[in-house]
Amino acid sequence: MTHMGRFLIIFGIVIAAVGFLLLTAPKIPWLGRLPGDILIRKKNFTLYFPLATSIVLSIILTVLLNLFRK
Repeated sequence: MTHMGRFLIIFGIVIAAVGFLLLTAPKIPWLGRLPGDILIRKKNFTLYFPLATSIVLSIILTVLLNLFRK
């Protein structure tokens, strides 16, 4: 049962962190507007694919998780 308790605590912290990021994301000016993000606009169609932003966030999360893991 202790493993389940630890899992629920960590899961709750992760959910809270994601919620905090969603609240503060509009205040970060470079998030979603990096060179390499793909934006295609047509008459009735818009495609936005944040490729560079996804790569940067992936690198940051990988470094953070590796630091906390050790």
